[in-house]
Amino acid sequence: MFRVTVDGAERWARSGQTAAAVLLAAGRASWRTTRGGRPRGVFCGIGVCHDCLVVVNGVPDVRACRRVVEAGDRIETQEGTPLPCFPPETGVDAPEGTVRDVPVVVVGAGPAGLAAALAAAGAGARVALVDEGQRPGGQFLRQAADGPERGAAVRAVQEHPCIEWLPRCTVWALEPGGASCTGTDGGWTVHVLQGPADAPGRTAHTLRTAALVLCTGAYDRALPFPGWDLPGVVTAGAAQALAKGQRTAIGRRVVVSGTGPFLLPVASSLLTVGARVLGVYEAGSPAAWLRTPVAALRDGHAKLPELLTYAAGLARHRVPYRARQAVVAAHGRERVEAVTVARLTADWRIVPGTERRVEDVDAVCVGYGFTPQLELALAAGCALRDNSWVAVDAWQRTSVPGVYAAGEPTGIGGAALAAAEGELAGLAAARRTVPAAAARVVARAPAARRRVVAGRRFARLLAAAHPVRDGWHTWLGEDTLVCRCEEVPYGVLRTAAGERGTGGVDGGAGGPDGGSLAADGMCTFKLTTRVGLGPCQGRICARNAAALSGPDALPDPQTADRRPIAQPVRLADLAAPGPVPPTPPYREDPS
Repeated sequence: MFRVTVDGAERWARSGQTAAAVLLAAGRASWRTTRGGRPRGVFCGIGVCHDCLVVVNGVPDVRACRRVVEAGDRIETQEGTPLPCFPPETGVDAPEGTVRDVPVVVVGAGPAGLAAALAAAGAGARVALVDEGQRPGGQFLRQAADGPERGAAVRAVQEHPCIEWLPRCTVWALEPGGASCTGTDGGWTVHVLQGPADAPGRTAHTLRTAALVLCTGAYDRALPFPGWDLPGVVTAGAAQALAKGQRTAIGRRVVVSGTGPFLLPVASSLLTVGARVLGVYEAGSPAAWLRTPVAALRDGHAKLPELLTYAAGLARHRVPYRARQAVVAAHGRERVEAVTVARLTADWRIVPGTERRVEDVDAVCVGYGFTPQLELALAAGCALRDNSWVAVDAWQRTSVPGVYAAGEPTGIGGAALAAAEGELAGLAAARRTVPAAAARVVARAPAARRRVVAGRRFARLLAAAHPVRDGWHTWLGEDTLVCRCEEVPYGVLRTAAGERGTGGVDGGAGGPDGGSLAADGMCTFKLTTRVGLGPCQGRICARNAAALSGPDALPDPQTADRRPIAQPVRLADLAAPGPVPPTPPYREDPS
């Protein structure tokens, strides 16, 4: 234990505790004020939304959910969008970084990344495993109890002589061209910043690799409703991360709402850390699984014991579970104090007369599936499938030579599928960089591929059983925020969409051209509404805004979401001089 200060008051903190957990333990639900004067606290819990920004040691715009505190840290409330001020005579000194060649670079240390690193290293490749966390495991394994198998995977990565573990690292950019470890064409340069999250002067590393494996995971999708921007309304993943990773309850009296089986472990985790769960509200219907009972038993039987464990825990604590119901509004002044729950029709419209108010609520956890983290895949130029997922072949190869993807970026299917895909990707990367490993790779691949096939069948069942239905837009009022960063209400969005002729969810026919937006029209639309122009860059609002404004309101993500900078970086880090690259020790392609 050590001491930090929160707005001048001393507080105890634990090693590994985030600033968000410290603030919540201090009884704070909010610690930032937007330009519009709205209070903000933690929301996504994994650094995507930027709601939880604080000032740490005089530096603003630090994501409290990502920043692990250290002894003596000064945490202060952030109001508006202040600019950091550094003494001009000192500037920000960054430690000298490194430039080196690594045959295989794996980005992300969740189930997919762990499996990829171990498979590649086991086949003889030298691997760098990069992750923002302090220890391997990603969101899933950091939040789960360390069982023997899971703990063994983490230890194996940390102890493997061919794996270099790079913790607290943000991959902020990719460049084509890098090490050509086997004389193959191409390669990638991976730009990394290592150090405390959002701190100035982090150490810069440049990794040049012939095989890049992207295991970047996903984050929760939240649907907007009146009051969803109140402090205390968080994503299901944020509540899970705080409960499992920080042993912190998001509130005392909590409501869980959304769709999908992830709601059950979230409720279970909340009970474990002492919260009272007032109800779990599933917007869909579990009966959807009964439409294909044979397939559900064949592909989902391994999940059944886990499901029964969660169900028994909820029953033991007398937690109500209600299908075809959802939280459709949150109420409060400075934080959530009550919610409105309603029954839903098959397409998720509110059944008139079924609304009821639940009082004395201090936290709401919402989750409507997941959105893949595609920033690096798009920066590399990888093609997408269904405009949503990275397209891969039977070896997890993307459309870009030397780039592989595994886990949630290729489709949401759970940890077992992610690990199987990661193993295949790691084997393929090893085969590219270590030709002598081909025989071992071919021998191991069939078993992993069978697990992938079974896992993808289950993923399709999951998607079919828990879709997000279009009727959720009826929950919104004209003043309901859609874009949290820029505080854009639904009424502004709908008006702008109508003026651009995009139609939208209310069924307009669109403009004279049938509702298409030209590229310049898209720019005008965004500048007019400012949707997607805030710190989260549309990660939270883009899917919802597109659904509300019509299919042509937002452009193709393969062009619109492709950015040279994939993660938040301070200008001082961009301006810092980099080290002189050494002569590559590997054979270059003579062409």
